[in-house]
Amino acid sequence: MNDQTDQKLLCDYVERKSDPAFAAIVQRYVDLVYSAALRMSGDAHAAKDVTQGVFFALSRNASQLTAHRTLAGWLHNTARNLAAKEIRSEVRRREREQEAVAMNELLAIQPDTNWDDIAPHLDAALGELNEPDREALLLRYFKNHDLRTVGAALGISDDAAQKRVSRAVERLRESFAKRGVTVGASGLVIVISANAVQAAPVGLAVTISTSAVLAGTAVSTSTLIAATQTIAMTTLQKTLITATVAVLAGAGIYEARQASQLREQNQALQPLQQQQTEQLKELRNEHDDALNRLAVALAANKDLQSNRNTSELLKLRAEVTRLQAEANDPTGSAAKALLANVGRLKQRLEETPNATIPELQFLTEQDWLKAASGKLDTDVDYRRALASLRSAGENKFASMLQPALSQYVQANNGQFPIDLSQLQPYFTSPVDGAILQRWEITSPKTVPNIGVGEAGIITQKAAVDDVFDSRIAVGSRGYGNVDFLTTVTQDILAPVYKAFIAANGGKEPADISQVLPYATTPEQQAAVQKMILRGSGSRASQ
Repeated sequence: MNDQTDQKLLCDYVERKSDPAFAAIVQRYVDLVYSAALRMSGDAHAAKDVTQGVFFALSRNASQLTAHRTLAGWLHNTARNLAAKEIRSEVRRREREQEAVAMNELLAIQPDTNWDDIAPHLDAALGELNEPDREALLLRYFKNHDLRTVGAALGISDDAAQKRVSRAVERLRESFAKRGVTVGASGLVIVISANAVQAAPVGLAVTISTSAVLAGTAVSTSTLIAATQTIAMTTLQKTLITATVAVLAGAGIYEARQASQLREQNQALQPLQQQQTEQLKELRNEHDDALNRLAVALAANKDLQSNRNTSELLKLRAEVTRLQAEANDPTGSAAKALLANVGRLKQRLEETPNATIPELQFLTEQDWLKAASGKLDTDVDYRRALASLRSAGENKFASMLQPALSQYVQANNGQFPIDLSQLQPYFTSPVDGAILQRWEITSPKTVPNIGVGEAGIITQKAAVDDVFDSRIAVGSRGYGNVDFLTTVTQDILAPVYKAFIAANGGKEPADISQVLPYATTPEQQAAVQKMILRGSGSRASQ
């Protein structure tokens, strides 16, 4: 099959489900895809995962690609997108690990928060949170679930779960502040995790379960009702009831048939009691095992804290010290420069009203600080910073939109909405109509490699800045990001990449500017120039 074209092989695979045809495509391009993934990820294991993901995406989208004469450009572009996604996932994982280590460091250098001050107000403060925030907080710090488990339970992504938990902690801290209890966010979550949930008395669960079983048993006589109540009463009450039953039995009120039914009921309950006793033993064993694991974890944590020669730990300590110094010294030069950048960025936004979007109402001060943390020397710097602000606002809206969409689909037998106004009842609070007007329901094909398998997706109608803005695709099972420029120009630039590769012995361009001589139409030339501009903006921000 090596002499057949990509298009012929792909048609054979689509029309005849020919596994040899697909294997030939894989054999033809696996080296190219793996090499690109390895260059971008820098990790052999990640490159293997990306390569498998690319060819899986090819098999899922094969019917849509039969018009392509060659698959090199599509496979490379897919590899680039998946590698970027893999890198972002790895960065987020490392950030979470660093946050966990930083938490231990902060616990060692910050004074302990007093649980006695928090406990009297905790449940009232929790009651003031809205239901999504309260659920996220309870699952994360009261049930001690990780963010992936929290996201799965709430029907949102890991990142959305992280944002929701952080928002809930901040609102909880504000509630304590109103009550005269000042506590930092890190100290609050540490104290809650350690003290908020106490073990119930041993045997309480068994007693409750037994009582529930007895209470739910349909009994037709007063004798059986009295006997059922006797099991849940104190020893003295049991004695009194037993004496009463004996007197009434002596008076001839209870018949032999009813007594027989009671004996049968008691015999039926014996296996249940034995089963619950075994469950209690298992719970005790699990409790002992948990205590042992905790002791090992504490010992490991102590060893980590005592290892002052570890370079990573020293770097982390230095970073924590620096951040604390800046927090305690708001007149420091770094803080001044960052605040000045925020002011300049806000001024630029006022001067260019076309750059604003209604989703900016969701921004926090941290979002502004993050967007202003780079250089603001050129127009490209400002465009990139404003795109970062828009992306932050749009992602916050997407984290609200996705669960609303998921609830709608579940409530309507898997049907996708035909108008965004149908989602209003499913938001935790009403959404500004101006925001919904910026988004549209469309086909998953609009945003490649995102929304595969979905009946539809919701995305922005257009970019404010078609070079630097990100595009978000929201489905019923999650949402993801790509850049607008890639989705718009990939078909335009496909023949340009093909011409470059053909003229250079099958080699791919190392830099986008190398393909400029092969852009033969004004549309292609404009697309390449935008890609070059985006690349220069990226380098300037580093």
